[in-house]
Amino acid sequence: MGPTAAGKSGLALRLAARFPLEIVNADSVQVYRGMDIGSAKPSLSERQQVPHHLIDITQPDDPFSAGRFHQLAMDIMAQIHGRGHVPLLVGGTGLYFRVVEKGIAAIPEIDESWREAVRQRAREVGWPFLHQQLMAVDPVWAATITPMDGQRILRGLSVWQATGRTLSYWQGIGQTPLVNPLLKLAVNRPREQLYPLIDQRFDHMMEAGLLAEVNALLAQGYHRELPAMKAVGYRQLLFHLLDGLPLQQAVELAKQESRRYAKRQLTWLRREENLHWLTAGDEQTPFALVHHFLQEFGFSSCAESV
Repeated sequence: MGPTAAGKSGLALRLAARFPLEIVNADSVQVYRGMDIGSAKPSLSERQQVPHHLIDITQPDDPFSAGRFHQLAMDIMAQIHGRGHVPLLVGGTGLYFRVVEKGIAAIPEIDESWREAVRQRAREVGWPFLHQQLMAVDPVWAATITPMDGQRILRGLSVWQATGRTLSYWQGIGQTPLVNPLLKLAVNRPREQLYPLIDQRFDHMMEAGLLAEVNALLAQGYHRELPAMKAVGYRQLLFHLLDGLPLQQAVELAKQESRRYAKRQLTWLRREENLHWLTAGDEQTPFALVHHFLQEFGFSSCAESV
């Protein structure tokens, strides 16, 4: 786990090269085909070095949910265990880690008409106003999101309106926690290191053709209101392509939102229990922790190679 650009993927590759691990993607954008550069998706060569799962499994217009991730991840993890290996979840989507560890709530299916009604109301009054409304009916869920997080405000209000129960109520029932032993690692960097790395990485994405990637998605008919197209980086470049915002301003806006996203990720992680914080560049600590964890649960063959 860890904030964007902290070095999660690189560390995961090094760990998987040393231990019997298979990487399971836990990033909500890397599941989509065609969204490669902006999601910092592992390269084909990296995926050939180490088995990767749950990457490129659906299209950007598929409303992929945490519930679907939970189902697929549990199936993949069982297959990995069946091969005598250990799954290593890697990514920046805290909710995906949460549903694997804690289970998924028994939330009923919500008809699209409820969601569309909330979207229409948002167009009239704005997401901050709806966030206040959500705070009045479901303060537990509302406190975890920002006033501009339309996707999660939409989820909270549509569930409440359709079922008469709050999202936090549904999240409290029907969950089946993970029974497997779990080692939770989070890579971090000081802010004065992390923020320049975020800016540099977005510059590299632009050099690698991110603008052309967003253009290609538009050409395939994927519109800006899709949740996938609202991902950081994609949303800001759409301001340039569709609204005429100067490219440099769109780039600076994307960098700014990436830094804000990293801050939100860190806020989420600080609420995690039993989390081992790692300092980027410290290779000894994560290798020692994984070594001990695997050895404790019977993977002595890999421990001997350390």
